Amino acid sequence: MASKPPTPEQADIIDGFRTGDDLVVEAGAGTGKTTTLKFLAAARPGRRGMYVAYNKAIAVEAKRDFPRNVSCSTAHALAFRAVGHRFAHRLNAPRVPAREVVKILGINEPLRLKDKVLSQPQVARLVMETVERFCRGNTREPERWHVPRKPGLNSPEDLAILQRELVPWARKAWTDLCDVDGKLRFGHDHYLKLWALSEPRLPADYVMLDEAQDANPLIAGIVEGQTHAQRIMVGDRNQAIYGWNGAVDAMSKFQGARFLLTQSFRFGSQVAYEANKWLELLDADLRLKGYDRISSLITSVEVPDALLCRSNSGAMGAALGLMGEGKKVALVGGGTGIRRLAEAAISLKAGVGCDHPELMAFRTWAEVETYVDEDPSGSDLRTFVNLIADYGADVVIDAVDRLSDERDAEVVISTAHKSKGREWDSVKIHDDFREPRRDRHDTQPDFPREEAMLAYVSVTRAKLTLDRGSLSWIDSWIN
Repeated sequence: MASKPPTPEQADIIDGFRTGDDLVVEAGAGTGKTTTLKFLAAARPGRRGMYVAYNKAIAVEAKRDFPRNVSCSTAHALAFRAVGHRFAHRLNAPRVPAREVVKILGINEPLRLKDKVLSQPQVARLVMETVERFCRGNTREPERWHVPRKPGLNSPEDLAILQRELVPWARKAWTDLCDVDGKLRFGHDHYLKLWALSEPRLPADYVMLDEAQDANPLIAGIVEGQTHAQRIMVGDRNQAIYGWNGAVDAMSKFQGARFLLTQSFRFGSQVAYEANKWLELLDADLRLKGYDRISSLITSVEVPDALLCRSNSGAMGAALGLMGEGKKVALVGGGTGIRRLAEAAISLKAGVGCDHPELMAFRTWAEVETYVDEDPSGSDLRTFVNLIADYGADVVIDAVDRLSDERDAEVVISTAHKSKGREWDSVKIHDDFREPRRDRHDTQPDFPREEAMLAYVSVTRAKLTLDRGSLSWIDSWIN
């Protein structure tokens, strides 16, 4: 248990907790939300609590720190104990290649779209991705909006065909996955979905959902369904950066008494001032206060502890540059994703197509280049195409193989998304964050919220020193 007494903000939250009302705690970056939750658990030791963590590592750490009246777990662990153990033999089964999925589901013909033809294995991959998206949502069976949108397959005509044809296959696949003797590869999200469909009642007097701004609809729905218990949503709505992956902000519409944690213990006043620029742009209720015992600086940094990038391709490009200078570089999350893209580029350059889910609609590399140049929806691939053009796919693959472990690295490189939950003494923002275009006559242009949230996450990873890099243009957007 924390040795320091509660701050006035924490004391207010404790008082709110004692009323038994549902709570929403908006906790800014580094403001001690976990410490606050432990204060709540200690405030009513006679009540059974359940802390639902974002991932296993957080749950394991919480078990060491929370009092014994609080059970700490991930949603997946709860679901496995209730449902998943019956499917354990399927979890350990070998992978099922797409050509086998074709046989299991009986996909007998290619799928003809407006200008393209998808092979049966390609159809099978899209079907299983449709099921994955369904498993993160709160419907009882796969629906047309679960069908993924893919580069080169995103025209209204193609999407209509895909939705019409894939949903019945996805429902057939889900029927197989619900069978303990089914044949498709069974994963952890499948038993989580089965558990959610059973409308579970958690054995607790209160339930705390951590990182509630990034919960998927399924997990958010499970916690909201615990109407017998006091529910506490905790997180930072300004860090809701996983909407592209199906996450929803469970805090925004949840009905509960609302509280703020604004005193950051991670960094000093200068970094807090920088973070508040982005919070102002987001029109957030929250403003951060820096910790007076930390002297943070905004200055240029030649070799930071961490270099934060906008995209995976930008991160790989930065790694190539630093490795060319002889630096030992680590990439948070590893380089497997970039390696697979580079391997797909090699196949496309050879004119044989590929099975990468983001590039499967293209037969040649020239088609990919045309797509990113002419289709506005291809912007997400543009950085990767530039990376291959600048270095070559073979060089990228070789660099992935030469990445260092974080413990041995001179510089840790991370995307902004993967930096969430992390902190470093010195942080530098890479040059791949771009200022959005605006008309010179537009005095108050709309700024993409997703970009502002990503920038806020990035600048708040620094404890002592922040090099704003390509995010310094924020000054021209703030009066």
